[in-house]
Amino acid sequence: MDLSTSPLFERLEDARHVLIAGAGGGFDVFSGLPLYFRLRELGKTVSLANLSFTRLERVEGRTLAPGLMEVDGNTSGPVHYFPEGLLSAWFQSRGEHVPVYCFAHQGVVPLRAAYEALKEKLGFDTVVLVDGGTDILMRGDEVGLGTPEEDISSLAAVDGLEVRDKLVVCLGFGVDFHHGVCHAHFLESVAALSKQGGYLGVTALLEPMREVALYKEAVAHVCERMPRAPSIVSLSVVTAIEGEYGNVHRTVRTEGSKLWINPLMSLYWAFDLTALARRCLYLDVLKDTQTMLEVSRRIEDFRNRLPTVRPWKDIPV
Repeated sequence: MDLSTSPLFERLEDARHVLIAGAGGGFDVFSGLPLYFRLRELGKTVSLANLSFTRLERVEGRTLAPGLMEVDGNTSGPVHYFPEGLLSAWFQSRGEHVPVYCFAHQGVVPLRAAYEALKEKLGFDTVVLVDGGTDILMRGDEVGLGTPEEDISSLAAVDGLEVRDKLVVCLGFGVDFHHGVCHAHFLESVAALSKQGGYLGVTALLEPMREVALYKEAVAHVCERMPRAPSIVSLSVVTAIEGEYGNVHRTVRTEGSKLWINPLMSLYWAFDLTALARRCLYLDVLKDTQTMLEVSRRIEDFRNRLPTVRPWKDIPV
């Protein structure tokens, strides 16, 4: 390895078929789009999936297995919230058929089974789990975990998959502040993973990149069609890519709060998934969960049993 190499892309070099999967629901799959476009340019087969917040019982997609649905640009779904279908429709408007595979909002056992079913259908050999934000790196004893239920359920489900390689990519440093995440603790986690060889560096998303232009176009297309629930994370990242800084708002959803749009938001932070999973203090207690409510209760029980949590730290710069 030298300065001219990217550890992330070196890990992906021998992949034949990469599944890019949103870990935390909502628009997380969008955070994987720049990587999706680059890998396609490199000749890889790439598929998109997302742990879905969409009410899949109201979606007329193709059910592939319990808790797993395929949607495309022609799939009808809820009018006010259907990012996966709208993303596929954006691809269709460009003359491309790109389905998005939706995982139901459920516990680790059925989620892992749905991943296994998708692996059987697609034959992917590599998974990149994508987090819009950085709270997937919280190991459990921090003062704030953000919104861990979906992220850690996805982490546990993919950790149990037998595939060639498994990676985690985060995008949106700073956006989890309003969910109580201490970013000094995030940086501590990065340092610990670096010591273990599990940190794969950062990659900047820059305005002139074609992959970034397509990502911005997709975000704008879908957010315009979901005016009641546009993505705060995606719009914040796009704002950072465009060079804005500080308390800049792109949606009424953030009115009344103070944002810190900054250049670190537009960086991909990449990690080895297995190393990240081994650091999570409560991953094992989630592995037999069936529902997301059960996941929430297990996390709450784990937190209640901790003798103490690591207090908030300001980044000392």
